[in-house]
Amino acid sequence: MAKKAKSVKDSNNQVVATNRRARHNYAILETFEAGVALMGTEVKSLREGQASLADAFATVDDGEIWLRNLHIPEYHHGTWTNHAPRRNRKLLLHRRQIDTLVGRIRDGNLTLVPLSLYFTGGKVKVELALAAASKPTTNVRTSRAATPSVRSPVRWGAAPRA
Repeated sequence: MAKKAKSVKDSNNQVVATNRRARHNYAILETFEAGVALMGTEVKSLREGQASLADAFATVDDGEIWLRNLHIPEYHHGTWTNHAPRRNRKLLLHRRQIDTLVGRIRDGNLTLVPLSLYFTGGKVKVELALAAASKPTTNVRTSRAATPSVRSPVRWGAAPRA
């Protein structure tokens, strides 16, 4: 069966980037740990702690899962071998995990969102969440202020209307 992600907060994990906005905007149903296929300069740039998951998301194309819009800046000591900062990166999962994710995404209104990017045992991993869009919460004060009051204001000392 599919192996669920271990806690990212283990002592041997070096967290490079987190997506805090994803936990606010989505209801997290299930998390997975996936490897990321990277080039050499990307790993060196990640070791310097440079990455951004702000606009990142995962898609399924031809039975493979791809991480899109993950920003890893160019390695400053790199030469012509440097990578493109926002290229698509392949996620490494078992076939059963991919099949279950594809089935769950197609069945419901779910999406794949990366939560964190970290090193574990020298390898770069991403914590991927199967998430649903959370319902917007309404603030009681703003909803009361937006609705007009039914009662008319009381005028003291004025003659009653005829």
